[in-house]
Amino acid sequence: MSAIFLVALGLGGFTLGYVFYSKFISERIFRLDPAFVTPAHAQEDGVDFVPTNRWVLWGHHFTSVAGAAPIVGPAIAVIWGWLPAFLWVVFGTIFFAGTHDAGALWASARNQGKSIGALTESVVGKRARALFMIVIFLLLLMVNAVFAIIIARLFVDFPSSVIPAWFVIAVALAIGWLLYRRGVPLLWPSVIALILLYASMFVGDAFPVALPGAIAGLDVPAQWVLLLFGYAAVASLLPVWVLLQPRDYINGLQLFIGLGIFFAAVLLASPEVVAPAYNQNLPADVPSFIPLLFVTIACGAISGFHGLVSSGTTSKQLDKETDVRFVGFLGAAGEGALALAAIIACTAGFASRLEWEGFYASFASGGLGAFVQGGGSIIAQGLRLPQHFGETLLAVMAVLFAATTMDTGVRLQRYIIQEWGSIYRIRFLTGRYLSTAIAVVTCLALAFGAGGGAGTGGLLIWPLFGTTNQLLAALTLLVLSVFLMKLGRRSIFTLIPFGFLIVMATLALLVQLRQFWEREQYFLVFLDLVILVATIFVVLESLGSLRKTWAERGADSGAGGAGGAGRP
Repeated sequence: MSAIFLVALGLGGFTLGYVFYSKFISERIFRLDPAFVTPAHAQEDGVDFVPTNRWVLWGHHFTSVAGAAPIVGPAIAVIWGWLPAFLWVVFGTIFFAGTHDAGALWASARNQGKSIGALTESVVGKRARALFMIVIFLLLLMVNAVFAIIIARLFVDFPSSVIPAWFVIAVALAIGWLLYRRGVPLLWPSVIALILLYASMFVGDAFPVALPGAIAGLDVPAQWVLLLFGYAAVASLLPVWVLLQPRDYINGLQLFIGLGIFFAAVLLASPEVVAPAYNQNLPADVPSFIPLLFVTIACGAISGFHGLVSSGTTSKQLDKETDVRFVGFLGAAGEGALALAAIIACTAGFASRLEWEGFYASFASGGLGAFVQGGGSIIAQGLRLPQHFGETLLAVMAVLFAATTMDTGVRLQRYIIQEWGSIYRIRFLTGRYLSTAIAVVTCLALAFGAGGGAGTGGLLIWPLFGTTNQLLAALTLLVLSVFLMKLGRRSIFTLIPFGFLIVMATLALLVQLRQFWEREQYFLVFLDLVILVATIFVVLESLGSLRKTWAERGADSGAGGAGGAGRP
């Protein structure tokens, strides 16, 4: 079967979902109001709260949520066959991710730009908020520590990606200055920046950069990890308009063009999907795809991390409430397109079924390597470019996605610590500098403490990322459901995705709990139980609030029907 068929179905589905379903949710459920004064205007401070052009904000949001996970997850999950992964990515993006991402953005904007964790207090209660924020902090710790080592390893494996990955910082600083200090219109800086970025890829391909050997006992990946966290600390402290917004915006354009190049190569090469639709010849170590598929592919279908970005940084930059649809739903569709590209690269980028089976000889044997190698092969066939350039293009895409997610992740971790300081009246935690230092130090402690000096400690708890991420998405949908019901609006469109996710993620957490126990990984057993218990209590608190709201609405309706005043 030609991969063109999957491209047409997938992109067609995302387009229809955005045109019709997102319009219905935006107008009938969220009821977006162009006259509503967003926190970016009401609380504008020039640092975190900054009204932003919706195209620039979309670029920030899309590249922040689309890290390495929507590549890695599908690249691993296709071992069960391309069909389960394809269906989950397409339907999960349309009916789950868009509503989740846009809903978290809208709810946060309606509540002074609070994160979804802090928002839980006003919607559900204090106990639910405290437990929810523990889950959020653990997830951010995983994301930041692991994405640093992912980028570091990409720099080592693909040294041609180093120059373009760092050059984008200089380009972003220039764009921020032109837009916000000189008032230059957006078009020409965008065009020139894109030209420079793609030129830097040719430079990087011609002059690969590799760090020297070990220094002070630190190997090369560990050195990159330290450099990346140093950069992330500085970036998280700068006003968003200086670096975060323009970097994410230009990355978003470049990465969308990169996806366009990839899909154009698929159309020209028309590669055959060599992987089976449903793999019945699984390696011995591969678990059942139910429930593991739905946590292996998190980003790219639905991801709790998206709700953190929506309610953490994006809501503070929202110019108009009606921009929620463009930024939230279209950002989710963009990540779905990236996951679709990963599925095609990892199922149609190999010469034969035998070669594909050799690459997927065990669970988790795919990943970024399969995406870069398979995608580079398709680009070489379709566009007649050298395969190593195609691999450089995709490696740079992966680095930029992961780096922008890490930038936002460290800033979000800083926000969480500052919110803790405000909630519990610990004044010294509310400062930007100390909260950033705590965020970075905790990530480095995990990376180097558990990693034995190699910077890989985040990989120790990474097996919990998928389940934690999906549980967070389920809890976000549940809190959003309570919020909608309190406003007297239909919550069925958030409750159905919540029900599906909470069942699949909880089952996956129990499966992993047994695996960790059998392998004597007792630290992971402890974390697994902490996450499970916190989730159960947040769900019980939220369902109690949901029942109470439902009963109050029923009492009001009864009073109105019995001749009382009722409510409009």
